[in-house]
Amino acid sequence: MGKGGFAGRRNELEEEFFRKKDLELIRAMREKTATMERKKALAEVSGIQHEDLLDQLDRLRISAETLTALSLVPLVAVAWADGTLDDRERAAVLASAEQLGLKEGHPGHDLLESWLQQKPDKKLAGVWYDYISALCEVLTPQAKAELREDLLGQTRAVAEASGGILGLGKRISKSEQAVLDELARAFD
Repeated sequence: MGKGGFAGRRNELEEEFFRKKDLELIRAMREKTATMERKKALAEVSGIQHEDLLDQLDRLRISAETLTALSLVPLVAVAWADGTLDDRERAAVLASAEQLGLKEGHPGHDLLESWLQQKPDKKLAGVWYDYISALCEVLTPQAKAELREDLLGQTRAVAEASGGILGLGKRISKSEQAVLDELARAFD
């Protein structure tokens, strides 16, 4: 092989290497731009400005479209508190979702359905606590109290949905009460 052939091949290899690098950089730039756009939309609909919390929400695939489902995490946590989720608890969670406008086919409803089919990772509850903490920073004391009462009322309804035997006895299990108590402390 002559010098020209080797040099030409070397140039081709260099061009291929840099073409691949360019494609990787373009892909990374597009991904970063898409992430920034998702976080911006989420910040606009939620009022959240904490970058770390927005990052966590994005990693959990919580978007502007699915943010409403995040507000139902406490209901899901109570429903799964004893390790199982029965039909009455499921119906109570879905009724609350419908009141919030999460109808079948909505991305938030689909996300909620996945949480009702399989118990979500504990990270999801952690993100909800971060979310509620950030939200409480911007709420007036009255709005915070109203949110707390609404949430605790909804979660208590889920806990009571399947409690007791034949409607008798304690309607809320110890594990459900522990989750309810923890949720109440999130507002302190």
